[in-house]
Amino acid sequence: MENKILLVGVGGQGTILVSKILCYGFAEKGYDVKMSEIHGMAQRGGSVTTQIVYGDKVYSPSIEDGDADLLISFEKLEAVRYLSKLNPKGHVIINDTKIEPMPVLSGFAEYPKDLDEILYDYTDNVMLIKASGLAKKAGSEKATNIVMLGQLVKVMGLEDIDWKDIMKRNIPERFHEMNFKAFDLGYNYE
Repeated sequence: MENKILLVGVGGQGTILVSKILCYGFAEKGYDVKMSEIHGMAQRGGSVTTQIVYGDKVYSPSIEDGDADLLISFEKLEAVRYLSKLNPKGHVIINDTKIEPMPVLSGFAEYPKDLDEILYDYTDNVMLIKASGLAKKAGSEKATNIVMLGQLVKVMGLEDIDWKDIMKRNIPERFHEMNFKAFDLGYNYE
């Protein structure tokens, strides 16, 4: 059986780093794991997506519409943008924050006001987490991605993997303490 996770955000939020940490964890647990990433205009605040598929035997990291078991979004509009990928019985974990895309910042569009309604019309399995605020408590808003990782580990029941050891191997040492705090804040979020 395959498990499919879609992570979405905007450039600079650390979506790809969290995806790589997850893949290392799944591999260490003995799963076959595949990941693909798309980060076209990421450096200009554009969408970043990663697709992770893991299980006993995985042939492709591709996630089609309606296939994702989990949608992890580092920004609320990105969650809605990729909602069609989620299995209607799947779960969504969203950083309850907004980052206005370029068309909104340029005055060519408005940031949608009905995002919560759209999310809850699609699935009841929505968890909003104030990850950016928790990351600031840990030392920097840049640790939002690791707060989200902590919550994801809790939701998926993946405590038997040494996530902090994996973070040590993938994050510069000077950021370890802050990211460990961020992970714990995300994991303990109610």
